[in-house]
Parts: sequence; C-alpha cells; structure tokens
Amino acid sequence: MPRFDRKALCCLFGGMTLADFCAYCLSLPQVEETTPFGPDVLVYKVGGKLFALTSPEDFPSTANLKCDPDRAIELRDRYEEVQPGYHMNKRHWNTLTLEGRLPTKLIKELIDHSYALVVASLSRKMRDELGLKSS
Repeated sequence: MPRFDRKALCCLFGGMTLADFCAYCLSLPQVEETTPFGPDVLVYKVGGKLFALTSPEDFPSTANLKCDPDRAIELRDRYEEVQPGYHMNKRHWNTLTLEGRLPTKLIKELIDHSYALVVASLSRKMRDELGLKSS
C-alpha cells in the first residue's frame, strides 16, 4: 500500500493534518488529551467534558466536534467533508474530514466553537476554578 505524505496532501488540497488538529486543541486553555476509549481514540476535554475526538489510525484523518444543531445542518449542506457525528449524537456533533478541502481557518473556527459550547455548559464554579470565561 502506498504511503502518503499527509502534510504535502494538505498543502495541495487544503485542510489540516491530524498533528496540527491535535496541537491546536491542546493550545486552548485548560485542555487535556485523554484516551478513555482506548489508545486508538484521542479525546480532548475541558473541565472533564469532551469537545473533540479523533482516531490517529484513520486515513483520511477525521475528527468529531460538538456543534450548534442549526449550524451543524448548514455546514453539512455546504461541505461534503462535514457529516453527522460518527458514533455521536448526530444533532449536536459533526465528523470532519481534516485533510480534504475544508480550509484550515474553518477547522480552527469549528474547534473553537466546540470548545466554547462545552465551556459554556460548565458550571460557573468550574469555569471560575479553571479560570475560564464563557463567551
């Protein structure tokens, strides 16, 4: 089976590498990377709550992100790389193909949106303890 240079493919077609996705998630305040479903699934949490997950073995790379239900439908209609969340509540989660034609800027915006939804759902006490503000 041929080996693909994921970074080169992203440069040619747009998108974001899995490594860049993971690094961006970890750059957000108070985020931890965990593996509660086993070593094959990387889970990103804030305040103990999931906002993103991905499987390093998938090719092309995909990621699940929480999303406002109306925006989720709009994104699915507009981009074939955005599908209902695989193994998730399809009303509130999308699965993105990272190394497709989705612009990196949009992927980062969707990571931020997922993170913000989860931060807003945390109790005020938890947000205060973590030094976070809901937007």
